[in-house]
Amino acid sequence: MNIVAEVYDGRRNPRKGEAIFSSQPSVFSGQRKCGFSCGAGMAGGGRLAGMTKFFVCIALSLAALVALDAAEFHVAPNGNDANPGTEAKPFATLERARDAARELKNHEAVTVHVRRGTYALPQTLKFDARDNGVLWRAYKNEKPIIIGGKTVSGFESWKGAILKANVGGQGVTNVFRQLFFDGKRMHLARYPNYDPKNPYGGGWAYADGKPWPMYAEIPGENRHTLQYKPSDARQWARPEEGEVFVFARYNWWNNIVRIKAIDREQRVITLAGDCSYPIRTFDRYYVRGLLEELDAPGEWYLDKKEKTLYFWPPAPLKKREVFAPTMRTILDLGPGTANVTFRGFIFECCEGTAITLKDTTNCVIAASVIRNVGDYNGSGVSVSGGQNNGVVGCDIHDTGSSGVSLGGGDRITLTPANNYADNNYIHHVGVFYKQGVGVAMHGCGNRASHNYIHDGPRMGIMFGGNNLVLEYNHIRHMNLETEDTGAVYTGGRDWIGSRGSVIRYNYFHDMLGYGHDDKGRWISPHFAWGVYLDDNTGGVDVIGNIVARCSRASIHLHNGRDNVVENNVFVDGRLVQVEYSGWTDKHRYWTNHLPSMVKGYESVASQPAWKSMRNMNTHPTQAVLPDHTIMSGNVLKRNIIAYSDSKPKLYGMRNVAFDRNECDYNLLWHHGQPMVTGIQKVKETTGPNLVPNAGFEEGEPGGAPKDWKWQVKPKDSKAVIDTSVKSSGKQSLRIEGRGTTKDSGGRELCPNFISGEIAAKPGQSYRLTARIRAAEPGTKFSLMAQSYIDKVYFWAKDTSTTAGTNWKEYEVIFKFPAPGDRDYKEQMKSFRVRIDVRQPAGTIWVDDVNVKEAVAMDEWASWQAAGNDTHSLVADPLFVNAKKDDYRLKKNSPAFKLGFKPIPVEKIGPYKSPLRASWPIKEAEGAREHPLVSE
Repeated sequence: MNIVAEVYDGRRNPRKGEAIFSSQPSVFSGQRKCGFSCGAGMAGGGRLAGMTKFFVCIALSLAALVALDAAEFHVAPNGNDANPGTEAKPFATLERARDAARELKNHEAVTVHVRRGTYALPQTLKFDARDNGVLWRAYKNEKPIIIGGKTVSGFESWKGAILKANVGGQGVTNVFRQLFFDGKRMHLARYPNYDPKNPYGGGWAYADGKPWPMYAEIPGENRHTLQYKPSDARQWARPEEGEVFVFARYNWWNNIVRIKAIDREQRVITLAGDCSYPIRTFDRYYVRGLLEELDAPGEWYLDKKEKTLYFWPPAPLKKREVFAPTMRTILDLGPGTANVTFRGFIFECCEGTAITLKDTTNCVIAASVIRNVGDYNGSGVSVSGGQNNGVVGCDIHDTGSSGVSLGGGDRITLTPANNYADNNYIHHVGVFYKQGVGVAMHGCGNRASHNYIHDGPRMGIMFGGNNLVLEYNHIRHMNLETEDTGAVYTGGRDWIGSRGSVIRYNYFHDMLGYGHDDKGRWISPHFAWGVYLDDNTGGVDVIGNIVARCSRASIHLHNGRDNVVENNVFVDGRLVQVEYSGWTDKHRYWTNHLPSMVKGYESVASQPAWKSMRNMNTHPTQAVLPDHTIMSGNVLKRNIIAYSDSKPKLYGMRNVAFDRNECDYNLLWHHGQPMVTGIQKVKETTGPNLVPNAGFEEGEPGGAPKDWKWQVKPKDSKAVIDTSVKSSGKQSLRIEGRGTTKDSGGRELCPNFISGEIAAKPGQSYRLTARIRAAEPGTKFSLMAQSYIDKVYFWAKDTSTTAGTNWKEYEVIFKFPAPGDRDYKEQMKSFRVRIDVRQPAGTIWVDDVNVKEAVAMDEWASWQAAGNDTHSLVADPLFVNAKKDDYRLKKNSPAFKLGFKPIPVEKIGPYKSPLRASWPIKEAEGAREHPLVSE
């Protein structure tokens, strides 16, 4: 059978009997565009050729339709399954219509029209190859509602405003974990109560205990206990019925784990299972699912044994319905299903993923509303495997996890699935799972395009796979409940992810992030990027995007390699504009993940399709550069970087070899203010060496050098004069680091040895150098200039790196703070040289320490002297109207001289189409209208 359907904009391959068209105005710009194509006619451009193919396709389709013996069925709430299913005598259920369509053998086109009303399914509506070629659509412009649950009625008064109902007697026998009232999800009874005035920052309890740095390990730490504060002690009759909803340790996502036991004397809750990470001091949580906590409007509780629902409705029940989900999935399109479309429906009320497509072909969910669905593991729509399946023009919101999950394709052979999410409006996702995103993509050759995504706990789009395409999406106000996140995110711990993928022509802005400082104060904006290429991501193109107002930086490459970042507009990063964070060969991320990188690389290296993938001729074991860094092959060029605040840096680069990563032909604008790059070079040094006993020639062999002393001396660490190993003179300093110690706040401290005080001039630049070698290659150390008064202030400038077994000179260029500088304190009169061994055990030798006054270049000149941005321009990019977020360029913009190409902003975001659920899109309120509240 063949389906007769309008299929969005020609990117899906047409079949005989299809009409394919689109008319696309953009939400982003308010402008319109129209395009026609048939098959891949518009894939590479060529509008005239595309239109010609379109009209040929229409002619063929009309001729084919005349020849077809089309069939129609109708479904209506007042129908009867004994009817013939005509418009006059419709069926009553979707199941009957499905079975009637299956009975037809000789009809090429089948359409099922569904009238307005609510259809409560008795079980998941399943489809397979027997259902191929059927178009299911709402009758005309009506909006039929399909729910995966039952209406709950028969409420009676229980206590005060709390009602109760026997749900078991109404046929609801499952233990449901969600409840919906008047089209909204209610809160399972909880402590503390949900705070509607502060939905993200309010309504939490916070774990008690001794503070500990988030990224520092605690030996023997478990993942299933939570210490609560005395003020949060509760008396629950059956605590084992409850569960803890908690963001453990890293604040990346949450867990929901049942309570096993409570030790009230120790104030410890033991969970029945492990969280993803240990629960630490300041981690936020609430407890839910206990009758004693039913104390606020909108809360409910289910007595599982008695099958009794207790509910405090937030409004009168009259003319408002209560639904309880009775199934996990509403629609299930199984293996072998092909050419099936659902168009124009409302799907809601289920525990798991509302609609699943598994190993299907040419199936489409279009112009539908998918809302109030999913638990921790449940999304709006899931497409896994198969080919050419789409989620098109849908409005998706209030999902337990993600809005859409897209998979399929073969990463080994790079065979694409061509599954897609296009022209959707997705918002308020991740209700239960805080790593729930707008669109989750994996596999090979899939696409997310023209989607509008906002208000979610984490990323807008998270992807991991190959040859994935993220284009023309508008993503804003995401990362509302987590940190270390971005508008779009991927990782590359297997070396091959997400190579071949493209992020192009998107608009990302107002990426917020939410987390706590070391004092436990929860704040936002905090720790979020726009484009986040994490953990060795390689071979991704970031082309023609606009990224504005991200809480950390517009883009972050975390040890990325072989990525091309070109022709983007980066605006007003809060801390830095472009950030690279490289690893060394001794970094635990590199050593921990290297085996999986080797496995990933070797799984595809011999595959013909991978031969053309960029820089795949480098085996992971050959990736370490002579300076022990890893990042290589990244290109940052022809971008516009503009920012107005005086505090942020232009670049933040750590462990990056500039000769192996290109940065040039960019247009840079800081409104006439200095540009901080983190690189400082000197024109010349003047005056004497200010370091006392700089060559360690004063002091007895085996003893401590004169004018130097321990600042932190853990265990059996030693710092002594050595006459057998030296760079010059007769002696050197040997530091043997043995373990670490902790300060009064519990922070772990490495061995560090300091010089005598050196008088400093406010505002003066200095050059600190020292020659250092190690007993073992890759020994971690720091060379630092430090000014410090206990409990008053701490200031330092350092280089933290690794030493080899040969002598090498290391350098720190710094300016001593002066009045007016952010880090200036009036007590600052001097500094010391400090040397740390930054690992549990290690030995280094130090010689020829030197501090001289310096005539420094500014950081921009230093950056260019290091070989970066040598052809770049510093100039106003001449945006049309940056104050109104119009980042198009005026005709005389200097960016065009550098080869910058106009970004097609008029195409970004959703577009008008017969396959849109709503137009114009009415935006839901969220963090833009009601900003996050920080402490």
